[in-house]
Amino acid sequence: MATPTTVDTDTELSAVNSILGAIGQSPVTTLNYENPEIGFIYDILTEVNKDVQNEGWIFNIERHVSKSPEATTGYITIPNNVLSYDLNGDFTYRNKDLVRRNGRLYDLVNHTDVFTQDLVLDIVYLWPFEDLPSIFKRYITYRASGRAATQLVSNPQLVQLLQQQEGQARAACMEYECNQGDHSFMGWDHHSSYQAYQPYIALQR
Repeated sequence: MATPTTVDTDTELSAVNSILGAIGQSPVTTLNYENPEIGFIYDILTEVNKDVQNEGWIFNIERHVSKSPEATTGYITIPNNVLSYDLNGDFTYRNKDLVRRNGRLYDLVNHTDVFTQDLVLDIVYLWPFEDLPSIFKRYITYRASGRAATQLVSNPQLVQLLQQQEGQARAACMEYECNQGDHSFMGWDHHSSYQAYQPYIALQR
C-alpha cells in the first residue's frame, strides 16, 4: 500500500473522514454505503457539492457554447451533469428566455420547446467532487461538516467553530474566483481586450 503524503489531493473518502473527525467519529478505510452513518455523511457531502456548484463558479461555467436541436424533434435535451442553461448575451437580446422543463430547454418568450436553429448558451456544469479545484473541495468539506454537526451533534460551540472554518474557506474560494475569472467591471467577454490604466507607467517618466 502506498504511503500517504501531505501532497495527496482530497478524495471523497478523505472528505468523509474529515467530516467524521469533525463530529468526533473514527475514520474509515472504505466508503461502505451500507453503514447508515457513512451513507448519511456521504449524502450530505453530495448535497453540499451540488449546492456549491449551483452557484456557478469560473471552474464549472462554460460560456458561448453552441447547442444544436435534435434533427427530428427540435428539442434540446439537458444532460444530467448540467445544472443550468442561459442564453449567452440575453441581457442584450431579449428574444428568448430559457428554462428547464420536462428534461429539455423551454422558451418562455415564444412558449415552445422546439427550436429551429442553434443556440449559443452559458452552461453551468456539475462536476464530480474529485475533479474540483482543491480550495473548493475544502470549502465543500467544511460546509458539509457544519451541516453534519448540526444534524448529528448537539454542540452549538462545535457548530460555531465549523462555521468559522467554512467562512474562511468561502473567502478563499472568492479569492480564487476573482483571480481565475479575470472579471472586469466593464463586462468584457472572451476574445476581447482592454488595457487598464497602469499608474506605474506614469511614474517611469
